[in-house]
Amino acid sequence: MKRTAVVGLSTLLVGMIAVSAYGQGGSRGISKLTLKGKTVSVEYGRPSLKGGTIDDRISQLKAGDFWRLGANKSTTFTTGVALAFGDVTVPAGEYSLWMQRQEDNSWKLVFNKQHGQWGTDHDPSQDFASVPLTASQASQSVDLVTITLAKKGAGGTITVTWGTMVQSAEFTAK
Repeated sequence: MKRTAVVGLSTLLVGMIAVSAYGQGGSRGISKLTLKGKTVSVEYGRPSLKGGTIDDRISQLKAGDFWRLGANKSTTFTTGVALAFGDVTVPAGEYSLWMQRQEDNSWKLVFNKQHGQWGTDHDPSQDFASVPLTASQASQSVDLVTITLAKKGAGGTITVTWGTMVQSAEFTAK
């Protein structure tokens, strides 16, 4: 009887944890691109709008605030080759990615030297580069955060889509 109760309780707890993780954006996404024979990748949590809008989810962020760009564990950006985002160079390495809201409600993509930390543990003293993002609108709302890397010329584009918000930046391999 005791063993059955323990097994039942354990099963219930595992189920509750799984549902909780899913409700908080438990799914993970990954996008990869090969440049100059090296891999560029981004691995991120995929929170859901759950029937709401992007404004419902990020409207509380004020100018200067950071968005963890996903859910749960921080978003990890890894590049095997140096990348140039305009006049900003991101050396080969592993970083956490963040988005920072600007005064004019535009966004910047921020590269942080730390990686692997929980997604709310942002240390601004570890930020080393930021690049402006170009905004556009999606024709249809996207429920789960989606980050894509796509080849373009001698480099590529990183695009963040959620709801009808689309933010992107182009880069070249150095």
